[in-house]
Amino acid sequence: MITYSIIQKSQLEGALRLDAEYYQPEYLEAAKKLKKYEPLKKFVGNIIHPQEVKREYSESGYLFLLSQNLRENYLDFSDKFYINEETAKQISKNLLEENDIVTVRTGNIGLSAVISGFKEKIYASADVIVIKNPKISPFYISTFLNSKFGKMYLNRIIYGALQPHITPKLLGETPLPLPDELDLKEIHKLVEIALNNFKQSESFYSQAENLLLEELGLKNFKVEDDLFYIVNLSEVKSARRADAEYFQPKYERLISKIKYKMEKLNNLLLPKKGIKKGIEIGSEQYQEEGKLFIRVSNLSKHGLVERDQKYLSEALYQKLKKDFEPKVGEILLTKDATPGIAYLLKEPIEGIIAGGILRLRVKPDIDPEYLALVINSIAGQMQVEKDTGGSVIFHWRPDQIKNLLIPILPKPTQQKIADLVQKSHEARKKAKQLLEGAKRKVEKLIEKN
Repeated sequence: MITYSIIQKSQLEGALRLDAEYYQPEYLEAAKKLKKYEPLKKFVGNIIHPQEVKREYSESGYLFLLSQNLRENYLDFSDKFYINEETAKQISKNLLEENDIVTVRTGNIGLSAVISGFKEKIYASADVIVIKNPKISPFYISTFLNSKFGKMYLNRIIYGALQPHITPKLLGETPLPLPDELDLKEIHKLVEIALNNFKQSESFYSQAENLLLEELGLKNFKVEDDLFYIVNLSEVKSARRADAEYFQPKYERLISKIKYKMEKLNNLLLPKKGIKKGIEIGSEQYQEEGKLFIRVSNLSKHGLVERDQKYLSEALYQKLKKDFEPKVGEILLTKDATPGIAYLLKEPIEGIIAGGILRLRVKPDIDPEYLALVINSIAGQMQVEKDTGGSVIFHWRPDQIKNLLIPILPKPTQQKIADLVQKSHEARKKAKQLLEGAKRKVEKLIEKN
């Protein structure tokens, strides 16, 4: 259905903007509802665009915040990037402080979170804009920016042809509805409790990882590259690989450390349709809304991530769902781009998986939650690294995936580990529900007024 707006010449914002996108009906409605409120800049100290720096990441050092670490009202450091001390000194003004609000500068405009409760130093990249010294609850400001009204307003005023973005000045002019003190405190509290639930989730997951590594004898295993080593020609021919990284002794040291029997992944999957691949459909099929099209970038070890989410039409979804919609109890496993991310699907979803993701169906004699954790752990990731190393674009071949070695712990230990992962999931789910509740409350307050 075509949507349109009829705009009077006198309404053309002083002729500063003539593009049709700016006058979309939903954007106009959001702007109308927010028009009477004071600008954000009156409620904060200053708004800055962090200094750009050459991106040379380190294996350790100071956390470097990228836009991909932002979620709605929380930060996800499943993927951690570090900068060294020298780089940190170059961008000392990018150091984030408690209660700073970070919001994406380009891409998913409006996506925001608060720096809260982090013990380690975090430096912001130029991917984000930082709102400093808020005079009211930073959780409320962040929740408003994540709301449909905040996002619609900001998406209306972004500019730039190739890569539309927001600026500190434009962000500062954004109207900020201010609820009464009671509502403000309630929204703040909801977000605060949610963040505590995220911390609990991380704690449970960390306990599960530590228990696994202790049982496998890998708790204090150090990943160290050898400067040189000797490989027989017969090994090169057998592996059909000649890149030095593949033959690093660290991989054999890892396997030799594990105290338990190892099974090939293929032997742990159902004999028929134990592995099913997703489908590539072509970007011309993408829709602005509809059913989910789940790509590698939308998957993490904790579940699905709304990152540059693509959608399919209802008709295409109905055509593909029988063969390409994942089912509860299957492990989703990435094989391309960032191979080796595993997640056990716990709740039904309406969506289709892309060709870079596999669906694994596990035999009943191994716990699928345990299996997913092993793949995500150092025991699995070093094998993935060995298989996919030496490539410009990472692809994990099906034959390599089937030969992934999985240590088999006793059933009671598998269950104990799986229970901790499940507790982590429940705490994360509760946190997201609380954040959604806070956002809905903000939206209702704006609607009401």
